Amino acid sequence: MKLRFLLLATLLACTLATLCVTAEVKSTMKKQSFGKLSDGRDVDLYILTNNKGMEVAITNFGGIVVRLKVPDRAGKIDDVVLGYDSLDGYLTNKAFFGATIGRYGNRIGHATFPLDGKTYTLPKNDGDNTLHGGPEGFNKRLWKAKDASGSRGAALELAYLSKDGEGGFPGNLSAKVVFTLTNTNELVIDYSATTDKDTVVNLTNHSYFNLAGQGNGDILQHILTIPADKITAVDSALIPTGELRPVRGTPFDFTKATPIGEGINQDDPQIRIGKGYDHNWVLTAGGSPTPALVAEAYEPTSGRVLQVLSTEPGLQFYSGNFLDGTIHGKSGKTYKHRFGFCLETQHFPDSPNHPSFPSTELKPGKTYATTTIFKFSTR
Repeated sequence: MKLRFLLLATLLACTLATLCVTAEVKSTMKKQSFGKLSDGRDVDLYILTNNKGMEVAITNFGGIVVRLKVPDRAGKIDDVVLGYDSLDGYLTNKAFFGATIGRYGNRIGHATFPLDGKTYTLPKNDGDNTLHGGPEGFNKRLWKAKDASGSRGAALELAYLSKDGEGGFPGNLSAKVVFTLTNTNELVIDYSATTDKDTVVNLTNHSYFNLAGQGNGDILQHILTIPADKITAVDSALIPTGELRPVRGTPFDFTKATPIGEGINQDDPQIRIGKGYDHNWVLTAGGSPTPALVAEAYEPTSGRVLQVLSTEPGLQFYSGNFLDGTIHGKSGKTYKHRFGFCLETQHFPDSPNHPSFPSTELKPGKTYATTTIFKFSTR
């Protein structure tokens, strides 16, 4: 009898284990309509959930993270990224809320760069410069979507072919971005691209975070850590001068956990130029083959913690300096000055014009591949 009982117990345990494994790998991605473009093409919203109550909603228009819901220390779920309730807002999204940025994240000075002895001219959309791929960058494109869920969690794969000459960039670039939501409250973003002609590429995500909840006040009390001892100093147009400036003794020193608001109004030339923080940090762990910790933000009232891990050599920290109260976002909330911050993992701004910076060139036969992880927890 005891032997029979043990056999039944073992069988039951194995069955339950199998069911648990099946539950873990089962896709938790749902698709719903998010509207239509002016040419009639359908736009969809893909909702990824995990077993911790975290939810990420991504649209195939622009690869935009529309919602990102995570629990606070009391278990209360809030949406912690800025954005819009409907597609209409994203069609004229000048702030790049939540967008996948390409071909080239950040700025290219004077909207030109040299490659293989030729000078390429790009459309200008930031004064005399090109910002985030220009006025019709990847954030304005409709991507092909498919369910890529697997053992790591629910996942969405987005693919886009940027044709030779699009946005002024050379080469047919096949880009792919995979968003994976794990059961450890990580949003993993894997970027990859190939080309048939020498080109430059620098992909990133432009989510604005507020760990107190979107629209719930400014981000000045968030406590930030960035393990980097230099920034790429910029000129009056926010284009790197080529100087790697030490952060020690300046408002840019986040090597120890520091409130964002502590140095943002100091009389520092770089702060004045950026009207706050809008700079690239040269990461100590930059270019790691596996994702390394490149930033941590902590919001004391909610207890939420955001850790950013990446294989990229740079991190653009932007403190929402140009949010001015004219944007009405999700649930009708007004986005005032510094109501959100961005942590954009990247290669350096204007790298094609600075041979000393890590190269952003991609050649045929090679694959561009980077990974960034947004990991959420509480304390």
